[in-house]
Amino acid sequence: MVRVLQSLVVRLSSQAIQSESSKTGRSPRYGKRGKETLSFFEQRWYHDFRPFCESWFLICLYNKGDIMKLKDTLNLGKTDFPMRAGLPTKEPIWQKEWEEAKLYQRRQELNEGKPHFTLHDGPPYANGNIHVGHAMNKISKDIIVRSKSMSGFYAPYIPGWDTHGLPIEQVLAKQGVKRKEMDLVEYLKLCREYALSQVDKQRNDFKRLGVSGDWENPYVTLTPDYEAAQIRVFGEMAKKGYIYRGAKPVYWSWSSESALAEAEIEYHDLISTSLYYANRVKDGKDVLDTDTYIVVWTTTPFTITASRGLTVGADIDYVLVQPAGEARKFVVAAELLTSLSEKFGWADVQVLATYRGQELNHIVTKHPWDTAIDELVILGDHVTTDSGTGIVHTAPGFGEDDYNVGVANGLEVAVTVNERGIMMANAGVEFEGQFYDKVVPTVIEKLGDLLLAQEEISHSYPFDWRTKKPIIWRAVPQWFASVSKFRQEILDEIEKVKFHSEWGKVRLYNMIRDRGDWVISRQRAWGVPLPIFYA
Repeated sequence: MVRVLQSLVVRLSSQAIQSESSKTGRSPRYGKRGKETLSFFEQRWYHDFRPFCESWFLICLYNKGDIMKLKDTLNLGKTDFPMRAGLPTKEPIWQKEWEEAKLYQRRQELNEGKPHFTLHDGPPYANGNIHVGHAMNKISKDIIVRSKSMSGFYAPYIPGWDTHGLPIEQVLAKQGVKRKEMDLVEYLKLCREYALSQVDKQRNDFKRLGVSGDWENPYVTLTPDYEAAQIRVFGEMAKKGYIYRGAKPVYWSWSSESALAEAEIEYHDLISTSLYYANRVKDGKDVLDTDTYIVVWTTTPFTITASRGLTVGADIDYVLVQPAGEARKFVVAAELLTSLSEKFGWADVQVLATYRGQELNHIVTKHPWDTAIDELVILGDHVTTDSGTGIVHTAPGFGEDDYNVGVANGLEVAVTVNERGIMMANAGVEFEGQFYDKVVPTVIEKLGDLLLAQEEISHSYPFDWRTKKPIIWRAVPQWFASVSKFRQEILDEIEKVKFHSEWGKVRLYNMIRDRGDWVISRQRAWGVPLPIFYA
């Protein structure tokens, strides 16, 4: 039989070679110079294909009337393991066995009385299905806790969930629930039911990941005992004088209709319209004439409606200039004169005088269009010559720096935008009812010939991390925790902690060191109420 098969291989190879000869018009064994040579086809046939065919035919021998299979010629190990793992069906069975055997509880009993290791679980938010970020977080913690437990530590793991806040209100709103049109108690009941349903969903998913923990006794921020603990902490802070009410500007999300804490802010690039315009001097304090204009720069045109001052740097040099063909005189930072002249199209600019910023202090200027308002020139450390004109308009109701220097100089804290980002009546009849980000054409019209230039700029800007919409600074009555009163105590405690890696310590230390007061009130319904009573 083998001989017959070998003859068949030779016959097939001869036919293939003759076929190639008929295509090329010459014998494949001879090259151009008449020397015998093997064609590419013959080389591949004799060295690769033919030995393979012969080996295959040799394997396919008739053995007692049956054809021998290729796998029978290999020395493979024998096992009772199935060909497929089938984990989707087997894992739930294993996890049920672990749960029935109380594996987690037995491990805790085994290590009871031994040195403690506690990993505090930063809770996920109870809203939606888990994703790969949740999986990495929980599995990493599980590895740490299990390794400590196996190393002889008493290492319990108590999972938790954050169940309060805006995201749950937003889900209900998308489902058609109108918070302001229903009884508050019924609304809070809906929020609670939804939050607990999400806790159950995520708990089952975390258990399917194989994470070991006290899943039947988690901490959940909506439970009465947890809320009571928060109220007790608030009481202690109030006793120590850490809690106060103020109307200072805070991060305000018009898309959420609520104040936001610093941790709820993320930054994205935003394209904004910046304006260069001039305020005419009303009272120059024997330094400037009344035909002089102080040039201002802003990236938030809507705030001009609440502008109550102009801020200069005390140690910055300013020049009084008059461009050719211009009857007006202007004040700008000396360092920026060249770039501004190009931007404004000024030619043959004559420098008439130079002043230090402190010499301009308390000069009075007119508001660009509101004749009932004067704007006071004041000093501020936040003014730079990195961009703009070296002079910034100051709206104490719309910025932290503006608020600080404005209040120090007795300026009015005006707010012209409501909680939904809509301009109010005190902004002026031309602006009332417009969305704050759509008023640029109206502002330009009102500025008239006081507008010197406008341009689009891309800059980093704060956004609401939940709605992904830009926010504004807005002064509204809020309750604050005064971080400044216990900042040093926190920093001292950080110094006592061993960090892995050290950069984590530096990051946390700097964050606490530079943090302002913490706004703790929210204009929402679903959350822990502040136990404050007005008399």
